[in-house]
Amino acid sequence: MPQYEAIDWYDTPRYYDLIFDEDTTREADFIEAALARYGTLQRKGKRILEPACGSGRCLTELARRGYGVSGFDASQPMLDFAAERLRAAGCKANLRQGQLEEFRYAKPFHLAHCLVSTFKYVLDGAGAVSSLRCVAESLLPGGLFLLGVHLTDYSVEQRQRERWVVRKGGLEVTSNTQTWPAQRRKRAERVRNRLKVVERGVERRTETNWHFRTYNAAELRALVRQVPAFEVVAVHDFHYDIEWTGSLRDDASDVLLVLRKRG
Repeated sequence: MPQYEAIDWYDTPRYYDLIFDEDTTREADFIEAALARYGTLQRKGKRILEPACGSGRCLTELARRGYGVSGFDASQPMLDFAAERLRAAGCKANLRQGQLEEFRYAKPFHLAHCLVSTFKYVLDGAGAVSSLRCVAESLLPGGLFLLGVHLTDYSVEQRQRERWVVRKGGLEVTSNTQTWPAQRRKRAERVRNRLKVVERGVERRTETNWHFRTYNAAELRALVRQVPAFEVVAVHDFHYDIEWTGSLRDDASDVLLVLRKRG
């Protein structure tokens, strides 16, 4: 059996970044399209916030497009990688360390986004409500929050698996993510990611284990209702197609809510 080194995969931002980087342009295109379609504020001087900004993929791309960008993350290695990525691109961003459950900014934003289910790292209901309230307080009236969440199907009794292989230069990263059946009473699902990294003939294997908070459609609707500062103006999915809209229902595997701050 292969041996895996127990590690937080956020401590290896170069590998993490490579896995998700192919979606960066589509995500930034969708953010711009959402601002144009659902935003009520003028384009000039648009400021964008990314809670849990990770490796700085979207921060850098949006900064290239002329937006003022800010982001925070719990992982210092991720922030260090993001800062270097921004410098290499000749871009600037306001970066800081912080938690999704509690943050404040003095100057409000036109849009905030938290994609690819990162929000599910907030493991309790009070923290989730606090996070949404912090986002609302960080936005201008009429500002948007794009919230992406993989929905949980509580009827699934088998483990679910996803696999990606990405190659760049002399580096190959194989990512295997496994999700265990959800514990509905605890609102938790166990997740494991294993990476096999091959660089210049040298192989490294790492493993990260964590839990996500679960949401079906009703649970996500109930969460949003607890923060009346927000209204749901559209539902998209992780295909990032601004022309396609759906609804918040359990037969969707993932949803991307467009929330707008009232007032």
